[in-house]
Amino acid sequence: MKMSRNFIIISILLILFFTFSGIVFIVNQTQQAIVLQFGEPRQVITEPGLQFKIPFINDVEYFETRVLNLDPQPEEMILSDQKRIIVDSFARYVILDPLKFFQTVRNVTTFEDRFGRILNASVRGVIAKYPLNSLLSEERKSIMQLIKEQVVANENNFGISIIDIRIGRTDLTEEVSNNVFQRMRSEREKEANLLRAEGSEISKEIMASADRQKTIILAEAERTSSILRGEGDAEKNRLLGDAYNTDKDFFDFLRTMQACRDTFGGTEMSMVIAPGEVCEKFFGELDKDNN
Repeated sequence: MKMSRNFIIISILLILFFTFSGIVFIVNQTQQAIVLQFGEPRQVITEPGLQFKIPFINDVEYFETRVLNLDPQPEEMILSDQKRIIVDSFARYVILDPLKFFQTVRNVTTFEDRFGRILNASVRGVIAKYPLNSLLSEERKSIMQLIKEQVVANENNFGISIIDIRIGRTDLTEEVSNNVFQRMRSEREKEANLLRAEGSEISKEIMASADRQKTIILAEAERTSSILRGEGDAEKNRLLGDAYNTDKDFFDFLRTMQACRDTFGGTEMSMVIAPGEVCEKFFGELDKDNN
């Protein structure tokens, strides 16, 4: 009897638990919810807290109130200069009207598929009017503004608000990349050749100027050297003249000794003086004195 009573109590508790759990649901601060009855929306809940629903009849769909990311697949697009590029665009959005969002696309996955195509189509339509150089310049800001204006025009149809749109990456196709690389290489080689030619011309001018200065410096040095040499010879002759006038005999003797030294100096040769030679005057006198 006691076991039967415990079984009944446990059964009642289980029924109450499952019934209560089917009645109550919680909406977090980062969520908003729609209560569905047999798949049709009956109530929109935007405030967080504890909520109630009818078990087995009502279902709940939750949607984020935070900023969400829309990142469709990159697509190949053609620019106005017929260059092909691969564009990877993305958007940031928030769900403002969960009821319209649910009625339009049901869930986020479907929305990202549909609105991603709209985003890529808007990007394709705008950048097709511009060349590649415009996408790589300051004009990119105005291009992004045009794309955003076209995309924002569709936001009310989905109950969302577009926060921002950006082109995350723009890649050239392999063929275009090779063409651009070859053109850049040719331009750099042309610029390098021009710089080398200018450098060679400047080098020649510098060498010519250096040679001209060298010639001028050597000529000035030669002229100065000749002047100094002439002045030195003049001073030498003046000193010799003064010495000769001071003591003619001593001067003659000194010149004779210098001549003999220049002739026989540094050798072991014996000298024989014949009568009438230039050294006879002095050596002869020396011999007489010795005798």
